[in-house]
Formats: sequence, structure tokens, C-alpha cells
Amino acid sequence: MELVWLTALGVGGATVFGAVIGFLFKNISHRFSDIVLAFSAGIMLAAAVLGLIVPSLEYGGKFAILITIVGIFTGAICMKLVDILVPHLHKIADNDIENHEHNKSLDKVLLFVIAIAIHNLPEGISAGVGFGTGNDSEAILIALGIALQNIPEGMVIISPMLATGMKPWKTFVIAALTGVIEVVGTLIGYLAVSVASFILPFALSFAGGTMLYVISDEMIPETHSHGSESGATFALLIGFCVMLVFDFLL
Repeated sequence: MELVWLTALGVGGATVFGAVIGFLFKNISHRFSDIVLAFSAGIMLAAAVLGLIVPSLEYGGKFAILITIVGIFTGAICMKLVDILVPHLHKIADNDIENHEHNKSLDKVLLFVIAIAIHNLPEGISAGVGFGTGNDSEAILIALGIALQNIPEGMVIISPMLATGMKPWKTFVIAALTGVIEVVGTLIGYLAVSVASFILPFALSFAGGTMLYVISDEMIPETHSHGSESGATFALLIGFCVMLVFDFLL
């Protein structure tokens, strides 16, 4: 359990660390933002496939492929439903705020926090679920991947929030909240598979599905919307290969 706590704090702390760096480099260009987010997407993609979906197949038994596929789609569908039902800001960039229906009556800061929760909670759950396999190296690989992508993610959320006129202290609090959300998610994932170990294969693929949804629905479209498609594509491949190397070495 001590390792789980340390992992949870590490995953959450990586976002805060990235936010601190973000304050040092406030004027981050779209190109740089796209490249680092694409790198993060590559890391998440590898972590989802190598750390969650493949182990789901390994632990699924006789119906492994069915359990894994159902888990992936269930995770993705749940994320889609949350995306539709929960009011939130899709993104904040260059003072251009995309509004979902019914958002006008809600404070934009609250909406942005909700968006962070929607996307970061599954990442934390993924880190926690990984410990259910009993393979600490595998679990650490997932957590390492999430922590690595949290650093640039923490960096790039600072500049857009400051551009909206948000006070620096409030910006830092929001960034810190993203870390807290991932800590909570890690503990939820770990406790879920600890209490009911038989759900492990489904839980692994479910977590993988949520991550695949975020990568496909949010990260890749965002990194390809400002003319940096080539750089973003290769950054994604580099991120994927970085995690591939870690997986091979561990």
C-alpha cells in the first residue's frame, strides 16, 4: 500500500511540477503546445496498450478477448456520456473559449476544473488498477507513463488560463487540483481491484478504453488543429517509443 501511495503522489505531483515550469514559460506557442501534447498522447497510448489492454488479455482467462473488447468500449462509452452530460469547457486557448450548452450560467473556472476532472480521473484510476496485477513493474510503468505526460500537460494549461485573465494563484490552485484528482483516482482504482480481484481483466481494459477515448477525442484533434500536424505526429511516435523502451527495460 505504501508503494501505491507513493505512486499516487508521484502521478499527482508531476502535474504540479509541470505547472511550476509553465509559470516560468508563460507565453507558450501553439506549435510547442501541440508538440508536447502529442508527445504526451504517445506516452498515454503506449501506457494504455502495453500497461492495461495487453495485461487484460493475459489475465482474462478463457474469455479474455471478449472481456477486453467489452471493457475498452465500456470505458470509452462512459467517457463519452460524461463528456455529453457534464457541462464543462472543452478547452481554453488564446482567450477562445468553446462553450457547451448550458455553460453560460456557470463560472468558467469551475467549468475548466470539471473538464480537468473528466480527463484526469481515468488516468489516476488507470495507475491504481495496474497494481491489481501484482506485477509492480507493470504498475510502475503505467504510473511512469502518466506522470511523464502530466509534466508537459501541466505546463501547457498555465498559459491559456492566464490569458483568460485568471489570477496566478487561482491558476496554480487549479493545476494543483488536477494532481489531487489523479491521486484520488489512483486510490479508487487500486481499492476497486483489491476488493474484487475478479474484475481485474475488465477493470484494466476499461481503464485502457477511457485513456484511448481521451487520446482520440481530445488530444490528437487538438494537436492537429493549428498547422503542426507533422511535428505532432512524430512527437506522438517519439512518446510511444519512449514508453516502449521503458516497457522493454522493465
